[in-house]
Amino acid sequence: MAPIPGSGLAKGLAVTLRTMTKKSVTAQYPDAQPDLPPRTRGVIGLFEENCTVCMLCARECPDWCIYIDSHKETVPAATPGGRERSRNVLDRFAIDFSLCMYCGICIEVCPFDALFWSPEFEYAETDIRDLTHERDKLREWMWTVPAPPALDPGAEEPKELATARKTADKLAAQQAPPATEPHADEQARAAEQPTRPQGDSKQQTDQPKPGQPNPERPKPGQEGSE
Repeated sequence: MAPIPGSGLAKGLAVTLRTMTKKSVTAQYPDAQPDLPPRTRGVIGLFEENCTVCMLCARECPDWCIYIDSHKETVPAATPGGRERSRNVLDRFAIDFSLCMYCGICIEVCPFDALFWSPEFEYAETDIRDLTHERDKLREWMWTVPAPPALDPGAEEPKELATARKTADKLAAQQAPPATEPHADEQARAAEQPTRPQGDSKQQTDQPKPGQPNPERPKPGQEGSE
């Protein structure tokens, strides 16, 4: 069946009329900031105190847009007679966001939780060379990282919290003074002695044990003499 001439135009005009009667939902940015989801991939924030310069993020980055420089320092021994050790000190941590593909591999592979996603997206520059941000800027973005979402009430406790709580309870038990009760030795000896069951009379207690002669009962041959 051939379509009616002008039916497509009529459908288009009907959609236009329905749209014209609806209220506009356009957000007046930048006066009204958008409500972004908590897992928005804006920029990457750096928590410098957790970085150990393991270089794992730079090696796993598929775009090679992470630049890290460091040097070694000798740390004196903590105890007399101990041995000195060396540690890596971070000198530079920069990310070139003109090359970054926002894959999140660097955040996932970081074993010390030094990199986080920030929903910040207002970092446009007029020169592409200014999109390479150093660690000072990355640290500023760290404070815009939202708090992690709350766990489900029925979910299991995270292993980190369970381990920390177990360690704290163990230390508290070691530091607590031993509990001493008065007359502990006497209570221990009383617990070792058998208790007399209720209802036993003195007569039952005075009965001789099997194999022992009864002093109250006369021996055979002495009944007639009395």
